[in-house]
Amino acid sequence: MSRAPSPVLHLEQVYKSYGETTVLRGVDLKVFQGDAVFLIGPSGGGKSTLLRCINFLEYPDAGTITALGEKLCSQNRTHFEIAPEKTLRHARARMPMVFQQFNLFSHQTVLENVMEGLITVKKIPRLEAMTLARTALDRVHMLQKQNNYPDQLSGGQKQRVAIARALAMDPPVILFDEPTSALDPELVSGVQAIIQDLSAQGLTLLVVTHDPAFVQSTAHTVCFCGDGYILESGTVNDIYGNPRNERVRKFVQSSGIQRV
Repeated sequence: MSRAPSPVLHLEQVYKSYGETTVLRGVDLKVFQGDAVFLIGPSGGGKSTLLRCINFLEYPDAGTITALGEKLCSQNRTHFEIAPEKTLRHARARMPMVFQQFNLFSHQTVLENVMEGLITVKKIPRLEAMTLARTALDRVHMLQKQNNYPDQLSGGQKQRVAIARALAMDPPVILFDEPTSALDPELVSGVQAIIQDLSAQGLTLLVVTHDPAFVQSTAHTVCFCGDGYILESGTVNDIYGNPRNERVRKFVQSSGIQRV
């Protein structure tokens, strides 16, 4: 009898507050190898905070997070413990985040931006880092812009560079925080196509988005976040075609999303 696969990401009862405002209220989530998990829901529902807690750009207040076989934080009845910073840095390198606002270094060329993590985090020699960075840029069709600076690029081109920077780290998981929401409409489809290609190649993706068409074309699993909880999760057909939760049903109806 074969064993069920272990999740590459496993969250159990994760909480996060800012002052007196509780943003995450005991989130449970499992993400498996090769899955494309899309987090949807109203603004303020905790989607981006959840993503940032997974790789510890924000520190959760309670709960257990296991990522890629490493326990990043753990909770028992009386004690909450966070792993050493060295463990967290290692985890961040294996599940980099692509941000809404790109977060490129303006004083570095495109090539230097993509090389940065390879040199400073993975300690790869400069010439090898240059080769890996060029390969990553080629995957997102930006190699021809390697000597340009970020202010010479369009928003879509900047986001492609940000994706290349993540890919260069050779991660098993990539986190995307609203990767197309800052782009002009005509640039969105190109970035979405790259993310679809990454999913087709078997990378594990966790994506926050407000774009239902993107969800329906790419997601394997959809999680609806609201009021600090994951209120419902399932396939695209489950969430958009036959949601069980009344809050999810109203959200789908109010968004004018067509059933698939």
